[in-house]
Amino acid sequence: MLSLTNVHRNVPTRTGRFQILKGVSFEAKAGEVTSVLGPNGAGKTTTLSIAQGIDRASSGSVKLLGVDPYRAGAGLRSQVGVMLQEGGLPMAATGERLLYHLARLYQTPADVEALMGRLQIHEFKNRQIRRLSGGQRQRLGMAAALIGRPRVVFLDEPSAGLDPASRLIVFELIEELKAAGVCIILTTHLLEDAQRLADHVVLIREGRIEAAGSVDELTATELRPPFTFRMSQSLTEAQRADFPAHLTLLQDTVGRQSAVWRVSGIQGPADLHEVTGWWLRHNLMPTDMGLAGKSLEDVFWELTTHDKT
Repeated sequence: MLSLTNVHRNVPTRTGRFQILKGVSFEAKAGEVTSVLGPNGAGKTTTLSIAQGIDRASSGSVKLLGVDPYRAGAGLRSQVGVMLQEGGLPMAATGERLLYHLARLYQTPADVEALMGRLQIHEFKNRQIRRLSGGQRQRLGMAAALIGRPRVVFLDEPSAGLDPASRLIVFELIEELKAAGVCIILTTHLLEDAQRLADHVVLIREGRIEAAGSVDELTATELRPPFTFRMSQSLTEAQRADFPAHLTLLQDTVGRQSAVWRVSGIQGPADLHEVTGWWLRHNLMPTDMGLAGKSLEDVFWELTTHDKT
């Protein structure tokens, strides 16, 4: 449905040309969520602008539903939905008026009333968009992207600003779109959402693909996952200094009455025995403990914060 092959994007500067994209290649398939992730300034927005046909690649190949999106006409546009996180909605219009207007632009649009019901827009459908909350605008923006029954939809931060109930509605709708064979390209800073929704993840750093694959592939590791434990009492400097030297102890989170500690370097039962021996020496009793599997957020920080050589 979407294919980028060795895409470069250069822009002129006072001293020459600056490379925003340096050979980006990936594919997005029907009935799947492809999540494009990356830190600010990585080239993520430029990549998606080129994929949508808003911007043009300096070199490389881009195919959206088999054609170059930059040169394509209405035949392609009518099959693609785009949801923007900010902007793109007429502030003076009401949600209902906007959706019915958009529906008239398509030969076979979605049922406006059903879509408003699905995203719980009826409660604010007669309010001007400028008066909507951020979460309400997000739901309206998603409805606008889906009104033409697109085969490919780009969703930019679809769950940003939503309360838990609204997030669940959006997640369920995305799963329904997948089941209907829609190709979904998702961008989000909420890595928990990407881990939950994505079939394929593309992680961009400094204009290049740093990693790509399924969530399971990216979070797989030959090393043992971190060991965590929670203490209801503080650790003294002497206790921390006595911690086994071949392991690393870091404070993960702090609550009002307890703190979670993370131990890196656990390779087997002998290392766990060292930790329990340390507890015994200092008469420490954790309130809970466990081996936490690596998350997509762990992978993101590992790949985007390391120094390149």
